[in-house]
Amino acid sequence: MATSFSPTASVGSIIFQNPPKGLLLLSQQQQQRSFASSASYATLKLPRAFALSPRPLLSKGRTTLVRAATIEEIEAEKAAIEKDAKTRMDRTIDNVRTNFSSIRTGRANPSMLDKIQVEYYGSPVSLKSIAQISTPDASSLLVQPYDKSSLKAIEKAIVSSDLGMTPNNDGELIRLSIPQLTSDRRKELSKIVAKQAEEGKVYLLNTLFLR
Repeated sequence: MATSFSPTASVGSIIFQNPPKGLLLLSQQQQQRSFASSASYATLKLPRAFALSPRPLLSKGRTTLVRAATIEEIEAEKAAIEKDAKTRMDRTIDNVRTNFSSIRTGRANPSMLDKIQVEYYGSPVSLKSIAQISTPDASSLLVQPYDKSSLKAIEKAIVSSDLGMTPNNDGELIRLSIPQLTSDRRKELSKIVAKQAEEGKVYLLNTLFLR
């Protein structure tokens, strides 16, 4: 069913196929004479001088042409994003594993000393870079520095750490005995592990969603 407005003078016609809602916004100077519409077309009748104008009646604003990406470009971008995400995720997982391995359990492990920083000639360096660390048995660690003059600095760094071990310095190397874990210490370590796991999870999510 069409809706129409009767013309009042000789007019020209312009027909629009499948007109959208709010087809035209005409200013008062444009003096439309007749408008008819149905479900599939719209007819606008205007004075002939206006109807012959080459200027388009339907204004949609400035249009920007955008080139669509090819399938190859999309696949390449997808592969790059996946590679970047995997690299950062692997780095996060390795960091969490390192944190876990540095926690003191009831068994000796050289990685327990990975986080120890020693003041060596005025600069902080990792203990494993200036000393050889070994496990002669399941309950002790041996720290043998490459430079014996660093023994005091290594001993101080171990005492200052939160490992809860007392170093035995014999002038040649440092021996560390791993004490048995108490019930309270086990609970404390469980909380530390849970916190580190949660921090790793949050960082992993940030890796996925924040670029």
